[in-house]
Amino acid sequence: MEEKKIIATIKKVMPAVVSIAIAKNLKDLEKELPPDTYPFLPTTPDKKKVQIPEIFADSRGMVEVGGGSGFIIDPRGLILTNKHIISDPKAEYTVITNDGKRFPVEILSRDPINDVAIIKIPGGKLPTIKLGDASKLKLGQSVIAIGNALGIFRNTVSLGIVSGLSRSISAQADSDAPYQEMRGLIQTDAAINPGNSGGPLVDLNGTAVGINAAVVFGAQSISFAIPISAAGRDIDDIKRYGHIRRPLLGVRYVLIDDTLKEKMGLSVNFGALITKETAEDRGVASGSPAEKAGLRERDIVLELNGKKIDREHSIQDLLEDMNVGDAVRLVVLRDQKQFTVTAILGERK
Repeated sequence: MEEKKIIATIKKVMPAVVSIAIAKNLKDLEKELPPDTYPFLPTTPDKKKVQIPEIFADSRGMVEVGGGSGFIIDPRGLILTNKHIISDPKAEYTVITNDGKRFPVEILSRDPINDVAIIKIPGGKLPTIKLGDASKLKLGQSVIAIGNALGIFRNTVSLGIVSGLSRSISAQADSDAPYQEMRGLIQTDAAINPGNSGGPLVDLNGTAVGINAAVVFGAQSISFAIPISAAGRDIDDIKRYGHIRRPLLGVRYVLIDDTLKEKMGLSVNFGALITKETAEDRGVASGSPAEKAGLRERDIVLELNGKKIDREHSIQDLLEDMNVGDAVRLVVLRDQKQFTVTAILGERK
């Protein structure tokens, strides 16, 4: 009986799952590739760049360099995917629908916090996937991941269970990208391979509960999806403002625990220590709400709107439910003295 339900669910949602092809100009690509990247390809006489045979390029000189997945959420052509799939401003993106039709991509917005992006193709009566509620997921619940596995095998389906909830990891979009902390993720043993990123994680009713996002290399059956609630707010913003809006306080910080307290000789074992990551950085962004409120580097933000800041509740976590223009009350520790300030949240660009 469950097998029939799984098959019916896949049949229901598959028409709304798309592949995203990534292409770059042949000459631009040659400039970017180190000579030792593809030793089987010839290099220029000075050995400084790779020469890619023109047979790999189409009539416009474009070379396909990768792929990802996405899914249609509005019959007018709105598509959810991962931000890292469409992050290259020099690349050209094409959506390939389940029936093989190809459409140019219009990038509407990239979420500045979550690995979520919203793109658009020409539409009207396109098939869609209904958005579910990830907060109702239970451990052991069956889920299905669908996507463009390895950028080659379109419409790949894998079945698994919810293995964990509210997971936090540090992930890279690729080996050259900086690590990004991802929080509140759904862990599943449904196989999510490179290229599956951006595809839907659906329950057995066919509603999307997550966006496939990451795998743990070297491990088996450990994959992660972004809860669909992270995208719900983005969709509302797109419809209301035309872009994704996220509140900004404007501080760089590290979360304090017992280890950091001892290492740095701090007086508290919780809070967010405002600090810069490199010599060129600023712990408090110029012109930001934090600067206007008088915050400085080495300040420790202990509370935000009465909620304690610690390893489980970062400043960014607490801002997730807030909006641009909201006033936040901060309890701050500076030179062993506590005081309270109010900041008006700006918009993250």
